[in-house]
This record gives sequence, C-alpha cells and structure tokens, in this order.
Amino acid sequence: MPKTKSEEKMVLISVHIPRQMLEELDELVRSGVFPSRSEAIRVAIRDLLLRERARGVEQSSGMLMSGR
Repeated sequence: MPKTKSEEKMVLISVHIPRQMLEELDELVRSGVFPSRSEAIRVAIRDLLLRERARGVEQSSGMLMSGR
C-alpha cells in the first residue's frame, strides 16, 4: 500500500542559493503563498520532476515514432 504524505519520511538536505533568491522565497512565505521555505522548495522540486518526467516521455515517444 502506498504511503500517505504524512507517513513519508523527510530527509534534511542543504542547498546553497543566491541571497536574492532566498529573499524572494521568504517574501512568498511572508505573503502567505507558502507556509514555509521547506514547503515552497518541495513544491518547486515536485514541479521540476513532473516536468522532466513529461519531457522524458515526450522524447521517448518521439524516438519511437522516428524509429530510433
């Protein structure tokens, strides 16, 4: 059975980002767009992974259609 979001184990990572990006991220949190830096970063990574997976599927489909 798949784990629910609350059952997923979180792993701590460290990331270096430019100060300007951090200030903009903090503004999103202050304005209520995200409840925390961590949640904003999780959403950004999730969206990146979804986009890249979709792009991978498109590239695979293109290879199949071209006979590669």
